[in-house]
Formats: sequence, structure tokens, C-alpha cells
Amino acid sequence: MRPPEELLEFFRREKKFFLAAHINPDGDAIGSSLALALALESIGKEAEVYDKDPVPDFYMFLPTSEKVMASLPDSKTKIPNLILLDCGELDRAGIKEINCGTSVVIDHHETEKGFGDIKWIKPEAAATGIMVFYLIKELGVKITPDIATNLYTAIAIDTGTFRYSNTAPEVLRIAAELIESGADPSLIAENIYETWTENRLRLLLKVLNTIEIQNDVAITIVTLDMFRETGAVVSDTENFPGFTRMLKNVNVAALFREVEKDYFKVSLRSKGRKLNVAKIAEKFGGGGHRNAAGYRVRADFNIAKDVLLKAIKEA
Repeated sequence: MRPPEELLEFFRREKKFFLAAHINPDGDAIGSSLALALALESIGKEAEVYDKDPVPDFYMFLPTSEKVMASLPDSKTKIPNLILLDCGELDRAGIKEINCGTSVVIDHHETEKGFGDIKWIKPEAAATGIMVFYLIKELGVKITPDIATNLYTAIAIDTGTFRYSNTAPEVLRIAAELIESGADPSLIAENIYETWTENRLRLLLKVLNTIEIQNDVAITIVTLDMFRETGAVVSDTENFPGFTRMLKNVNVAALFREVEKDYFKVSLRSKGRKLNVAKIAEKFGGGGHRNAAGYRVRADFNIAKDVLLKAIKEA
């Protein structure tokens, strides 16, 4: 996989960059952004990293994660060239409008948007971290232990730590090279999976108690009351759909997270290649990957649930 020459020339020519990832950032969004920022800085460039939402506690082990900014410059201030990572539109990054130089999109989601002066979108890539890996290599940057740790985490998250169907031989070869460059798989796995707070565990127990299975679809819900009762935060729900996806007779898992009354963020997960949940999410204005996608919906929960089940059945 080789980045477009136009993109490489852009990074070689320009001096300052403003990197932004999607709201509610996961390991791929954060790891890819930090790795690219470190790489650019190593060749004398200036790079800032922005995310509207704070870096979740369990990703704070990532090198330079403390440098992620949570506020934008004044709207009248022209910022350096904008790079959107792991998302393809300003809304997904929580940005309404921005005054910038050239805009670039580096993303692997299937649902391509129209934003970006330069777009490098590869749905076949298992993670945006893989795309950034190739970009860094083409720029002639040496992969340091810090860069390797960020990229390995990015790839591990979007492959389910090499359990999902997108784990191709290429993914494992890249992972091996990152380990040789200083990434520690044991330390990364411990931080991702074994640093839960008691609040997060109590929230999971409440969510699992809401499970409803219809045919091969498992549906769960997390309400605002559950957050208040447990003291958990939104980022604690990352990977929650994966627990019901593990059930033998379940092919699709859907988690409804209440944002406000009658307004939900829906996370979809599927197994194998039988059903493309990105296409289902796209019907509701969302998007994502074949096996992991999401959308938002304003409706009574039972109505929203029934509409989703109908769309899955038709698909």
C-alpha cells in the first residue's frame, strides 16, 4: 500500500499541520494521530493534535497522549493545514467550521464523504494506523519505540487484537515490525484490557442485564441513569458491543447509548462477512466498517429498535 504522490509531496512541502481525529476517540484514532505527529516532528515539522473529547484514561499510556488538545483556536484564526484521521468529515471530528490551509483526509471507513482537498481513503485497510505506518515509511522516518507503540495500539484496537476477519498476513507482518521497533504487546494489552475501573465494570453489569436477543441480533442499552448510578463515563462503553457479539448464536450486536431523552448513539458489530453493518448504518446517516459501524437516531427506544431490526432483516 503506497500513499498517493500528491499526499507525500504535501507532507514534504508544508511545515505546519493540525491533526484532528473523531469524537469519542478510540485507539486507532488516537494512536494514528500521535504516531503521525511524532513522525512529522522528527523531520523538522510542526504538528498539533486535537480531539474534542478527552483521551480516555486507558489510552493515557500512549506516548505524548498528554499533548492532545481539547480546544480549537478562535474561528477567525487561520490554522495550519488540517489533517482528519480516522474520519472523513468535520462533523465527525466535532468541528463545525474551521479556517485552514489545505484539508486532508486519511481514513479507512467505507462510507466516504466529500470533505478534503486531498483524500486518501482505503476501506480495505484494517486500521488507519496501517495507512499511517506506510505514510511514515514513505516519508523516510525511522519508527521509534514511541511511534511503534502508538501504531501497534491503533492496529490492535481495530483488529480486535488480531481476532477479527480483517487480520490479514499484512497486518501481522506490520505488527511484527512494530514490535521489533519497540512496541511491547504485553504492556499495550494490559493497558487496553486490564485497567478497568470499578465504575466501568458496574456499568457493564447493568448493560448486560438489558440484553434482548431476536433471531441472531443481540440488543443492549445504556441509559443516562446508568451513568449517574455507576459514576462511569461515555468512554467506558468502548467495546461493550463486543461482549454480546461473543455469543455463539449472535451475528449482530447493537448497543443503544442514550445521549439525551429519545436520542441514541447506536453501535453495531457483526461477525464475518455475512452482513455489512456499515451499509445499515449508512441508511440512518451513519457509517463505519463492514463489521463495526454506528449512527445516531432520534426516536423512542422501542421504535428505534424495531426499525433497526427491520433493516437488519432486509439486509
